[in-house]
Amino acid sequence: MSKEVLYVVGDFALLGAKRRGGAVQEMKQLFDIHKPVIGMLHAPALPASPKNRLPFDRIIEWVLSDADALTSGGVDALMIENFGDVPYYPGPVPAHTAAFLTALAVEIRRRFDRPLGINVLRNDAASAIAIAAASGAAFIRVNVHTGARLTDQGIIQGTAHETLRLRLSLGSDVKILADVDVKHSVPLAPRDLAGEVEETISRGGADAVIVTGSGTGKQTPAGDLKAAKTAAGPVPVFAGSGVDVNSVGAVLKIADGIIIGTALKKDGVSGNPVDHQRVRVFIEAVRQFRDVSSKSCD
Repeated sequence: MSKEVLYVVGDFALLGAKRRGGAVQEMKQLFDIHKPVIGMLHAPALPASPKNRLPFDRIIEWVLSDADALTSGGVDALMIENFGDVPYYPGPVPAHTAAFLTALAVEIRRRFDRPLGINVLRNDAASAIAIAAASGAAFIRVNVHTGARLTDQGIIQGTAHETLRLRLSLGSDVKILADVDVKHSVPLAPRDLAGEVEETISRGGADAVIVTGSGTGKQTPAGDLKAAKTAAGPVPVFAGSGVDVNSVGAVLKIADGIIIGTALKKDGVSGNPVDHQRVRVFIEAVRQFRDVSSKSCD
C-alpha cells in the first residue's frame, strides 16, 4: 500500500475519531447529569391496534400521568414507545401510528422539561427520526440498527444507512441510541458482542449503545455490560432492561446510564401505570450511588 493511500486512510480514521469524540460530548450535554436515568412511557395500544381499548384522549391522559409520576419522582429523561401495539410491525408502521405518536410526543414536550426519546416498535427508525424532528425530541432508540436478528416478527434487518441519511436530510441532531444483542431476539449466527458493539458505533454511527436482558424486565447481564463498555470506548453504554432498586448500584458501576420501565410500574407489571412511590425509592438509590461515586472521585 502506498504512502499516499496510508495517509488518506489515516486521515479518515482521525476524522472518524474526532466525530465520535464530538458525539460523546454532545451525549453528555444532552442529559447533563452523571449516570442519567431514562424513564419509559409505555403507551397503551393506539387506535387501530388490535388491543386498543381506550379512545385517544384517554391514552394522552395515561401517558401524561405516567410522565408526571416519572418527572416528579426525579428521572432525568423520558422515552415513549408504542408498547401496547402488539403484534408489532417488523418495519415501517402505518401513517396513523406515527401520527398518534407524534401527537403524544408534542404533548409531552409541551408539559415536561426533560429530554425526550422516541422508540417506534418494532424497528421503525425512519418514523422515530421524523417524530423526533417534528416534536423536538432529543434522541431515538433503534432495536436493530445494524446487522440482522431473528425476532417474533421474523427476520429484522438494520437500516443504519437509511436512518443516518434521513437524519442528515432533515437537518436534525437527534441522537441514536442503538441496541446490541437486543431483547426478544436471537442472532442469525453466533456473534461476538464486542464486535457487534464496535460495528454499531464505527460502521453504524450510533451515538450510544443499549445492552439488555433476554426480554422486557429481564436483568441485563453484568458480563455483557462490561464487554460492551470495553468495546465502546468513550461512547456511552446504557443498561436497557431489568434494573431495579436492588441492582441499580451494581449496574451503575458499569453502565453510563439506565433505561427503566417495568420496575417503576405498579406491582412491577409492564402494562400497569407508573407507581409514584417506586419512582421515588429508585431515584433515591440512584442519588445515593451518585453521591458515593462523587466523593470517591474527590
